[in-house]
Amino acid sequence: MTAINQTALVLAAFKGIPASLFSELVTLTGYGREQLAELFGLSLRTFQRYEREGRNLSPQDGERMLKLKALFEQGTDVFGSVESFRRWLDKPAYGLSGQLPFLLLHTSGGIDLIMDELTRIEYGDLA
Repeated sequence: MTAINQTALVLAAFKGIPASLFSELVTLTGYGREQLAELFGLSLRTFQRYEREGRNLSPQDGERMLKLKALFEQGTDVFGSVESFRRWLDKPAYGLSGQLPFLLLHTSGGIDLIMDELTRIEYGDLA
C-alpha cells in the first residue's frame, strides 16, 4: 500500500470535496451515518442538507473525509476485510499507547497516527 499524497489531499480539500462523499464513506466503512457524522462534529441532518444542496465540505472536513477514505482502504488491505479492520479499531492498540483507534478518528492527527500504525503492522514492525 502506498502512502497517501498529503499535498494532493490538501489541495483537493481546498478545491472542495462534495458532501456526497459522505454517503460513499458510509458504504465503504460499514459504520452508521450518525456515527460517522459524529466524527465530524456535525449532525446527520447537516450532512443530509449539504448533500441535498450539492454543497462542498469545509476544507478541514474535506481533508478529514479524504483521509478517512484512504485510511479505510489501507486498513482493509492490511486486515483483509473492512470487518476485521473495524474490529481492530474497536480494541485498544498497543502501538497507540493502548488507545482505542476509533476514538482517534475524530481528528486529522489521530487519523495520521492510525495510518502510521497500519504501516507498521503491514511491515511487521510491531515494536
